[in-house]
Amino acid sequence: MKSTIPDTGVPIAPPAANGGDRQEPSLHGEILLRLRDYVVEGNIPDGARVPERQLCAMLGISRTPLREALKVLASEGLIELLPNRGARVRQLSQRDLEELFDVMAGLESLAGRLACEAITDEEITAIEQLHYEMYGHYLHRDMHGYFQTNQRIHESIVAAARNETLKTAYANFAGRIRRVRYSANFARKRQRWAEAMREHETILDALRRRAASELSDILFQHLRNKRAAAIEHLTEPQEDAPASP
Repeated sequence: MKSTIPDTGVPIAPPAANGGDRQEPSLHGEILLRLRDYVVEGNIPDGARVPERQLCAMLGISRTPLREALKVLASEGLIELLPNRGARVRQLSQRDLEELFDVMAGLESLAGRLACEAITDEEITAIEQLHYEMYGHYLHRDMHGYFQTNQRIHESIVAAARNETLKTAYANFAGRIRRVRYSANFARKRQRWAEAMREHETILDALRRRAASELSDILFQHLRNKRAAAIEHLTEPQEDAPASP
């Protein structure tokens, strides 16, 4: 299958962390969304302390709701809570990344195989729509929108596997590498984004055909490629990292 994805997809700095036009029914939910995006998109360096006063001013909230949101991010593995000393962004070593991405590759590979056995036509159509939405974000160099939609695609495949144990394990590990999965798109001299889009075309094609073994292999290699890009980005000079808004 010939890819329609050009090689010129160059990530830009993520948009300001104001949540755009997204709405959440609760203040807690909105705070959590905005704070998670802010951390995932690299606005606080790895291992750095979370600037609570600055975030309170940015979000227009007191420290109590902020700390409640930080507890959720800690449970997701994005940050570490420090006893009586606030919180800091979790810093993963190269070995951490290798192990986590290998586990994620195995989980997504299994999810793809099971999804092909159970997925409905309606679910495939919904994933197709997400794919084209993601492609639109790619063409507009909207890394924020691209990443959010990308995660929904992967989560939809996992959900289609109809296995709650797998779904729970996936959610646990996905939170721990969400930040580095985002930043990996900036690796390889900014070519990784185009590569990832082409890989997603093959994922969608195999899913449409319900080619279980093929999709399983594609997803495993997709995560392996993401792992390589994440490790490369980890060792790149700091100036190659995405700029903060």
